[in-house]
Amino acid sequence: MDNMDQITTNPSEAYEFTEVIPKKTKIAFGTIGAGVGMLSGIGLGSAITFFYNIKLGLSEELVTLAWLIFGIWNALNDPLFGIFEERTKTKIGRRIPYIRYGAPIFALTFIFCWFPIFTSSEMGLFWNLLLVLFLFDSTYTMIGLITYTLPAEMCITQKGRASFSLYSIIFGAIGMLVSMVLPMVLLTGETTDLNPMFKPAMIIVAFISCVIMIWGSYHITENKYAMHEPTLGFFQSIKSTFKNKAFLIFEANNFFYEIAWTIVIGMLTYYVQFVLGFTGFMATVPLLAVFLMVFIFIGPTNKLLTKYNLKKLYISGLLIASLGFLMLFFSGTNPVFSFISLAVIGIGFSPITLTGPPLMHDIIDYDEILTGKRRETTYAGVNALITKPSISIANALFLMLIKASGFDNSLTVQSEPAQKGILMAFSLIPFISLLLATFFVYFFPLSGKEWQKQKMELNAIHQQKEIDYLEQLKGEHPEEFSK
Repeated sequence: MDNMDQITTNPSEAYEFTEVIPKKTKIAFGTIGAGVGMLSGIGLGSAITFFYNIKLGLSEELVTLAWLIFGIWNALNDPLFGIFEERTKTKIGRRIPYIRYGAPIFALTFIFCWFPIFTSSEMGLFWNLLLVLFLFDSTYTMIGLITYTLPAEMCITQKGRASFSLYSIIFGAIGMLVSMVLPMVLLTGETTDLNPMFKPAMIIVAFISCVIMIWGSYHITENKYAMHEPTLGFFQSIKSTFKNKAFLIFEANNFFYEIAWTIVIGMLTYYVQFVLGFTGFMATVPLLAVFLMVFIFIGPTNKLLTKYNLKKLYISGLLIASLGFLMLFFSGTNPVFSFISLAVIGIGFSPITLTGPPLMHDIIDYDEILTGKRRETTYAGVNALITKPSISIANALFLMLIKASGFDNSLTVQSEPAQKGILMAFSLIPFISLLLATFFVYFFPLSGKEWQKQKMELNAIHQQKEIDYLEQLKGEHPEEFSK
């Protein structure tokens, strides 16, 4: 394959083979993920709701309405982009152009998020929030669909994909920390006035993210033969995707997992400032309790892949994280115990983060067995059709619960009932969501020796496709092969 140095049979395992992927390729993929993570983490995660609700004064009701309306477009645009990207054919590939040439647009729409143009009234702010969500998410979708599924095209084994996930997590953790630390430091405070450093910081983040995404696009590879294969029609593609039972089961899990994850990255600022009372640098300490544990336990989790399959590790992560949220509900007003609870949550998210993408890549492999096509971005798009509404639902649920408890966005110190409402929303919504996710993923079928045998057979098909593609090129351009 284009990105592999070798593929060898492992005699100690009946259905295993080893992939060797160049380190530069994995680093490049990780840096792209860091760039995407910084922009999406701030733009659709930790800052946008707090910025419009607390700093600009937009009411909880209108912020909720904006998220719910946006959720419709957020779901529909992904499968459209995904299928369109499958049909792309250029000299540099069908995935790479979207990263290389989409990065500047992505950065510009991110900057626009923090410079509202309709500020004369609350309804003006509402329309501005809705507009930036539509524009920013569209460019994010264009790139995010590719970064989410590209490892499925670049390698096939559980270990190979976990290796990609490991690099993605290491570099992505940097991007995620930046996306959460900056808002924590620059948006929290004793007044509702906006820190004058916030907007310049957002411009700098946009520029850095753009540069590293473009750089990374020059050092990743694609399977060239996949671009030249006939594609399914639009409706046939959608229909075939929904016939994949493994995909539907995983999406039921993913829907609820995304609710929990959105609460963590999007609403931690509310919990830190209004329940724990931390602002400025101290506001980053609870955040570090989560993400340092994610980072620390990635290594041990990666080693467990040699003993346990992806499904078991994923389920263990869901259960550990749900336990952490339950602990937080009972101890979340005490800073010390809250740090312990957040650390447990981070430990749980570590195996989820490492094994989640490879599980989706297995689903895409299974689809290739069913259809004979590589349809990474189609699956990423339909995945978003099902799961992205959960982002809007999570934001809406959180804001409605804290509003019902007496939250007042004009105050920097909330009443005791409002603080309890924030704690309840921040802990119980993810707790229940993760338990539901665990229930569904328990029935995920792509696991065990029989599935590994099918993956080995699929790898042989990939090798034959590449041989056929090279033979085709040799027939079309014999002069190039005679040199």
